[in-house]
Amino acid sequence: MHGLRRLPATAAITAVLTGSVTLALLPASAAHAAPRAVRIHDIQGAAHISPLNGAAVARVPGVVTAVTSNGFWMQDPRPDRSAATSEGVFVFTRDRPRAAAGDAVRVDGRVSEFRPDGGASGGLTRTEIDATATTVDAHGTPPPPALVLGAGGLRPPGVIDHGLGNVERGGAFDPRRDALDFYEALEGMRIELRDAVAAGPSRFGELPVLPSGGAGAGPRTARGGVLLRDGDANPERVILDDALAPLPGMNVGDRLPGANTGVLDYSYADYKLLLTATPRRAPGGLAREATRPQRPGELAVATAGLDGLDPDAPAARFEAAARDIVDGLRSPDLVAVSGLGDNSGPDDDGTVTDDQSVAQLVTAISAAGGPAYDWRSVEPRDNADGGRKGTNERVGFLFRTDRGLSFVDRPALADPVPDAPPARPDPAVTPVRAVPRGGAAGLTLSPGRIAPGDAAWAGARKPIAGEVTWRGRRIIVVANQWFPRTGDDQPLFGRRQPPSQPTQWRRDAQARVVAGFVNSVRKADARARVIVAGDLGDRGTSAPVRTLAQGAGLADLPAELPAGDRYTAVTGGNAEDLDHILLSPSLRANRHEFDVVHRSAEFADRAGDRDPTVVRIAVTGR
Repeated sequence: MHGLRRLPATAAITAVLTGSVTLALLPASAAHAAPRAVRIHDIQGAAHISPLNGAAVARVPGVVTAVTSNGFWMQDPRPDRSAATSEGVFVFTRDRPRAAAGDAVRVDGRVSEFRPDGGASGGLTRTEIDATATTVDAHGTPPPPALVLGAGGLRPPGVIDHGLGNVERGGAFDPRRDALDFYEALEGMRIELRDAVAAGPSRFGELPVLPSGGAGAGPRTARGGVLLRDGDANPERVILDDALAPLPGMNVGDRLPGANTGVLDYSYADYKLLLTATPRRAPGGLAREATRPQRPGELAVATAGLDGLDPDAPAARFEAAARDIVDGLRSPDLVAVSGLGDNSGPDDDGTVTDDQSVAQLVTAISAAGGPAYDWRSVEPRDNADGGRKGTNERVGFLFRTDRGLSFVDRPALADPVPDAPPARPDPAVTPVRAVPRGGAAGLTLSPGRIAPGDAAWAGARKPIAGEVTWRGRRIIVVANQWFPRTGDDQPLFGRRQPPSQPTQWRRDAQARVVAGFVNSVRKADARARVIVAGDLGDRGTSAPVRTLAQGAGLADLPAELPAGDRYTAVTGGNAEDLDHILLSPSLRANRHEFDVVHRSAEFADRAGDRDPTVVRIAVTGR
């Protein structure tokens, strides 16, 4: 069952915290001591790790509040007076328990700390009792009253304030000041949300919501979500999980009217509320956005993520991508595309060509009423660019030529390919360079890869540069898909605070390579027109994006938007700007308008999770 998978129970260990799945911090003599008669709050303690971890306990009383395939949650109907100790706990029975919701029970077993996402992960543990015996004393017992989160009830602190280090190994425990401690003090208990509103779409059996219609949450997006900021994990978000009851498909702004109750659990990087009944959905009416059309004389350049689109994808995915380009972006002149898969998709058969993927996409655009588009990219070597094995996803350019844009192919497509050496260089491994051409900066290859042999791009998509002309004016465009955040990065609600981001150095290194290339273009022509666009995988305030912008003298256009509109992705209910368009000074000085077109990230029915962006530039000058 989602969120409740576990490894077989292990014997108590006697070392200090090691990161293994079942943890015990007591001496060996304590692990084999006689069982103690204790209550749940004694087991939970005022800490992230139980003070009785590894100890045998007997006749622990509680009322069963929810049941799953390998255990149940129970809560003490006689709480203590401490707000720092939870009154709920999960009882692991291995098989389907005989106890049912409403049973008054007494449990024998051993206290353990289970880390749902693996011992080496950055996630927290769940305190539980590995049961050896469960006695049912009564049926039909009313459950303890649920605690209300939100207006009129409990509110989490606005920050995670645990300082540096591992929160499970010490430090102050203060639910009044620290959101991690706040939720830990409620672990396993019945929680009620009233009039919750979706802060993100339903995905993978989870739904991020804000209690009380979002009252007190913030800063909010213009469309009802909540913005992620540096140092603020938005702990007012509550992640609903479908482990005990199905959840409806929901978009940002949809509501769950009335009261909904569940038990608070921890799994896979977040505290999660497992509702015990399917809630009712009230649509919020969120509509997909469309930008305005470009005016005569305006060059429109956009970004679009295709999330591995390939010929085996359902026709609806091609139609949605086409609608994004035609209806949402209003058929821009050039689109920096990321995530287009090869002709065989996930089949790891050596295929790297993409002509069938491109043909289906271009045909779908035409069917949606769009103009004729052409495509340029550089075929990768098989499985050399990271991502899902066999898909060979790449970046590239979609472009139309009926409004004044031309793509400069170098070598020209009509150039003959010699039958004998010297052969045309392999574009997958040959770096593109900037050179002066007729008083302006040009490229040795177009399209060409930027430093494909640099270690920064090992196992990652290589950016490509293309030379285009807009009504006779030369422009260099760079399409990107930088190394993504992965499971190696520590979660916001994890044991290491502040969370470490071991993948960020990859993006920072990639930023330096791209910045160096842009500088080489501007060295060839100080007034060169350069556009850098695509999925940079980090917010505008991050070190990698700042490294690129400041290192190459570029302007990051999302920063020009109002904060409430500055996002292209919604991750666990946190809205953030991960996709960017940056302009060189020569282009920024022209009248321009940037827009994030919210069509994907907030909606449950979209396979992709990124919103497209577009800039319209009135290009002037020589």
